[in-house]
Amino acid sequence: MPKADINKAGWEQSEFPILCETCLGPNPFIRMSKQEFGRSCGTCARPFTVFRWNPGSGARYKTTVICQTCAKVKNVCQTCLLDLEYGLPTQVRDTALAIQNEAPTSDINREYYAQNMENKMEDGNKSLMQVGTRATSAGKEMLKQLARTNPYYKRNRPHICSFFVKGECNRGDECPFRHEKPVENALSHQNIQDRYHGNNDPVARKIMANHSEAQGLKPPEDENITSLFLSSLPASATELSIRTHVINSLPQIPSSQLRSVVHVVKSRCAFINFKDRDSAERAAEAWANGLDMDSERVHVKWGRSKGPSKSATPTAGPSAIPAPA
Repeated sequence: MPKADINKAGWEQSEFPILCETCLGPNPFIRMSKQEFGRSCGTCARPFTVFRWNPGSGARYKTTVICQTCAKVKNVCQTCLLDLEYGLPTQVRDTALAIQNEAPTSDINREYYAQNMENKMEDGNKSLMQVGTRATSAGKEMLKQLARTNPYYKRNRPHICSFFVKGECNRGDECPFRHEKPVENALSHQNIQDRYHGNNDPVARKIMANHSEAQGLKPPEDENITSLFLSSLPASATELSIRTHVINSLPQIPSSQLRSVVHVVKSRCAFINFKDRDSAERAAEAWANGLDMDSERVHVKWGRSKGPSKSATPTAGPSAIPAPA
C-alpha cells in the first residue's frame, strides 16, 4: 500500500497477477505489461495494478479486471473470475459448499468491505474459503464431478468482429477478430458482478441444471409442482431438524421461500414445499448428489400430483408422491 500520498490509501500494488492456467495460456514464455493503478476494480471500485498479456498464438490480449484482494476473498482468477481450484463459477462452488455470499453489492459498502478483508488477510487468512467448514460429502462429491481439471484455451479466442456482423469489415484474413455470426442465448448476457457474487450467473445455472438432470432430477413438465421428496431420513430426524438442515444447505434461497415441511415419521420421509418453481429448481440443483443429514445421505426426488389430472396443483404432505427415478 502506498504510504506517501494519503489519497492513495487503500489502493493496491502488486508484482504478479493471480491467474488460472487457462487465462495464463499454454506458452511458458510470455511478456506481460504492468500498469500501477491502471483502472478501478470491477467489484470494489478501488484502483489496482493492471496486467495485460497475450496468452498465445491466435488468442486475444487479456487483462485483469478485479484487484487481488477481491480475488483472494473468493479464491478466483483476476481475469475470468472462475474458481482457481475447480475451474467453476462461484455460484456453482458456493451452492455445493453451502457458502453464504457476504460481500456487499452496493457502492457505499463494497470499498469498506474490501479494505476490512485486506486487513484480515494480512493477519494470516489467505482466503475466506479457508473457513468453509460446512462443506458436506455430497457437496464435495458434486464439485469433484463438475471440476474442470484441464485448461480450456478456446476461451482465449478473439472476440467476434462487430463490423463483420454488420457486413462492413474489409480486413479479410488480416482482421484480428473472429468472423462469425453471434449466437443469441442466455449465455450472451454475462457481467462481472453476477459472476463474482454468484447471483443469476447463466453459465452456473446451465452447469447445475445439466448436472441435476444427469442425476435424475430433471424438473417435471408441470410448472405447478414446487415440492421435493426426501427419503431415507435418519431415525432421529424431526420436522425442526429437517427444516434447519434445508435452510442451512440453501443459503442462497431466502428462508421465506420455504412454504412448509411435512415429515412422515413412520415412512422416514419428508415433503419440502416451496412457494415458487424457481426456488424448487435451485434446491434440486443444490441437492443433485443428495442431502447429508446426521452423517447419512438423504435421497431427493421431485414430487408430483396424485391424480389423473395433469393440471392439478400438488398439495403438501402425503398427497404428493415422488416421481419415478
